[in-house]
Amino acid sequence: MSMLSIFLISSTSLIFIGLFGVLTRKNIVKILLSLNIIETGINLLLVAFGYKEGGQVPILTSSDSINQLINMVDPVPQALVLTSIVIGLGTTAFALGLTIRYYKTHGTVCIDTSDEEEVSLNE
Repeated sequence: MSMLSIFLISSTSLIFIGLFGVLTRKNIVKILLSLNIIETGINLLLVAFGYKEGGQVPILTSSDSINQLINMVDPVPQALVLTSIVIGLGTTAFALGLTIRYYKTHGTVCIDTSDEEEVSLNE
């Protein structure tokens, strides 16, 4: 089994595990955790697309490394993953802030229609 197939199997597994968590959980914090698992799976998938068996680090230091550009790993997916990690951190922090706000107004972090009806009747 090659490294590329291991990356692909791991990334699709993480994406489906996260999707299962998003679809089956009612707790907002668990949903956010599941979304982060999906994000990790997508990041791993992007790295897998840029992976090359026997590839070298994409750093040009001499004329010999310029001649071996064909054997280098693609750096663009790695840059996209770094950007994705930073954006994911910001959106997760914002979503946790919204979760705190939701908890202060509703008294729970569970998404349930019966809880929302009780709150609206009490107001």
